[in-house]
Amino acid sequence: MQRWSHLVPAGAVVLDVACGQGRHLRWFRALGHPVTGIDRDVQAVQSASEVGEAILADIEGAPWPLAGRQFGAVVVTNYLWRPLLPTLLASVAEGGVLLYETFAHGNASVGRPARPDFLLQPGELIAACTGLRVVAYENGYLHAPERFVQRIAAVRVPAHADTGAPPRHPLAPPL
Repeated sequence: MQRWSHLVPAGAVVLDVACGQGRHLRWFRALGHPVTGIDRDVQAVQSASEVGEAILADIEGAPWPLAGRQFGAVVVTNYLWRPLLPTLLASVAEGGVLLYETFAHGNASVGRPARPDFLLQPGELIAACTGLRVVAYENGYLHAPERFVQRIAAVRVPAHADTGAPPRHPLAPPL
C-alpha cells in the first residue's frame, strides 16, 4: 500500500476495509489524509478510532454501512468477500484509487488461507477492476513470508478527463 500511496489525491479521505488495528490508517493519516476504517472486530475498531473515523460493522452479513459515500482511496489487504467487490469499486471517487492486495491461487501450497473462497483466481482482481484505469498489477509468489498474492493499483479517471492527453499516473512518487 505504501508503494502506491502517492496516487491518492492530496487531502482525500482514505477508506481501509477490514482495517484491523489500523496499520494503513496510521500510514495514510501520517501523510495528511483523513481516514475511515471499517472492521467487525470491536478491539480493532477501538484501536482504529484513535486515528480517525472507525466503523464497527459486519460487511459480509449486513448491508454496506457506507452506502452513497465515495473515497479518494479504498484500501483492502488480506481480505476477500467477492459479493462486496462491486460496492468497493463504486466507493472509489473520480480521481481516486483502489489499492487492493490479497491472497491468490497457489497459497494453499504454502499455508493459510487455503480455501478457494479466500483465494483470488489468476487474473480475477484485474478483471474485477473493469472501468478503472489499472496503473499496476502483480500476481505472484512472495517468499518473506511465503504467500501467493494479487495486487492492484487502479484509478477512477474522471469522466470529464478526456482532453486528448493521456492521464499521468506516476509509477513512483515525485522526487
